[in-house]
Amino acid sequence: MKHYLKLGMTLILSALITACACSSCAPAPNLEEMMSKPQADFFSRIKSLCGKTFIGTTVYPDDPNHNFAGKKLVATIEQCNDRVIRIPFSVGEDKSRTWVLVATHQGLLFKHDHRHEDGTPDRITNYGGHAAEYKGQPVTATKQFFHADEFTSNLIPDAKTNVWMLEYKPETKELIYYLERHAEPRYKAVLKMVN
Repeated sequence: MKHYLKLGMTLILSALITACACSSCAPAPNLEEMMSKPQADFFSRIKSLCGKTFIGTTVYPDDPNHNFAGKKLVATIEQCNDRVIRIPFSVGEDKSRTWVLVATHQGLLFKHDHRHEDGTPDRITNYGGHAAEYKGQPVTATKQFFHADEFTSNLIPDAKTNVWMLEYKPETKELIYYLERHAEPRYKAVLKMVN
């Protein structure tokens, strides 16, 4: 009898350990279970462009003294999985920036990952925020507005009113990155798909 009890307890314990170990292997929730349909559709649309490269220029501000003025801008959609899309964004020879889209249970998250040449994080990195409507405009399957989160406000106090916009125009194959601060235009880049 003791042998059967011991065997039974061993089997139950093995089953629990297996269940706990495999809980991370369980199917992840669908994107639409984590966020609104327009956010999920936008994430899926950008993910469908994985491997595509976009090249463009700064269109605002029209200031020859701006850091990005006259520099070739390149964004490549890569490292795409079911929850994270990384988009390295280079400005001329500067390859320190990566845009990151993350599917979260709080909605679609957009972050800026800044790194030094050796791969270590810059002091100013990981800023951004979650998607939400802006100035009465809803988020859509092709356009999202990302409002500065608390982390960003603490990291860069001047950026607490930042709203970033990412847009993909299928008809022209353009990727648009736009930033407003205090509800006023601050920066805009337009990049066109090249492959």
